[in-house]
Amino acid sequence: MLFKPGLDLAVSEGFCSLSCTCGRGIMAARQCVKPVMYRFCGLLVLLTLCLSGLDAQSRPAVNQELSDIFNELWRLDENRLTPVTDYNISVQGRASFVNQGSHVVRDYALQPLFSNVNENKLANTTTYSRFMKLLNNYERSTGVAEQVTAEEQTEIDLFLTAVLETKVMKRAHQYLVSKAKSNSDLRRFKSQLNLIWFNLYHRQKNAGLDSCGFEHVFVGETKSGTEIIGFHNWIQFYLQEKSTHLDYKGYKARSLDLPDQDDHVLNLQFSWHGLVKPVGSAFIGTSPEFEMAIFTIVFLMNTERSTTVLVNIDQCRMELVVIRHGRSLGTAYPKLLSSNSRHVTPQHSG
Repeated sequence: MLFKPGLDLAVSEGFCSLSCTCGRGIMAARQCVKPVMYRFCGLLVLLTLCLSGLDAQSRPAVNQELSDIFNELWRLDENRLTPVTDYNISVQGRASFVNQGSHVVRDYALQPLFSNVNENKLANTTTYSRFMKLLNNYERSTGVAEQVTAEEQTEIDLFLTAVLETKVMKRAHQYLVSKAKSNSDLRRFKSQLNLIWFNLYHRQKNAGLDSCGFEHVFVGETKSGTEIIGFHNWIQFYLQEKSTHLDYKGYKARSLDLPDQDDHVLNLQFSWHGLVKPVGSAFIGTSPEFEMAIFTIVFLMNTERSTTVLVNIDQCRMELVVIRHGRSLGTAYPKLLSSNSRHVTPQHSG
């Protein structure tokens, strides 16, 4: 750098300032630097402002229409489990940075994420019980062709039937019909859901039909024996953690936005069958029909291969990411940005 002794340059939030530590005051400070440094400082200011502007432009605005319909679905989700009453989680420590493909990770959570879940409610709620029957129908590794038996196809059909009978999916269907994205005929909408979520396709090249949207998002997969892909569902997380196949390593969040036990979305780190997911994300406590409904809406309301929408749901601001695989779903997940309404600007009284 071109600084003379005793001179500090600070750039913060687009402003550049010079301060002298030699004790001779600001006039002396001006003599401590060559003219080229003023030009350098000006360039830094311009660069900082430009980068700040680009960053602001890269962040999407909140999609209010989708926020409104998703909050309506949130209120209609009668099968959502209630924190403390129906389940308890312990977020524990903040997880460290881990490279994708690494098998070595420090554990900042000595206890499981879920300390208890009301399994009677899961077993006695139709969408949950039928959802859980689907979780063992898939090959974990990509590249291994899926074989769907007649029994498994019946399980899929029964699950979709149960989902379509919920208030959440009925309202989602109504919304999509109003946007001319779905047919009003229930059978055709059921076929559309089946195509989006359960249609098998090639995820790994030179392999058989080895994946589908439901498997990737709700069950999870492994790729090349080195990494976890997908796996964005709290029920699967709980069941795999209970069976000791999964080990929660800690949460991922900014220092000013720490999660707590009643958050319904978490960014987290975990290992599964010896592989590590550096950063994963999932809704917590929500019903399968709610998650399917919001991701189906994002999928059908956009045609791009990759879509990210910024929404506010309940007390959380999040991005919903949906990636297509042709006419089917490649992946879908929430990315929590802030919780407990921290994104809401406080209203000051006059």
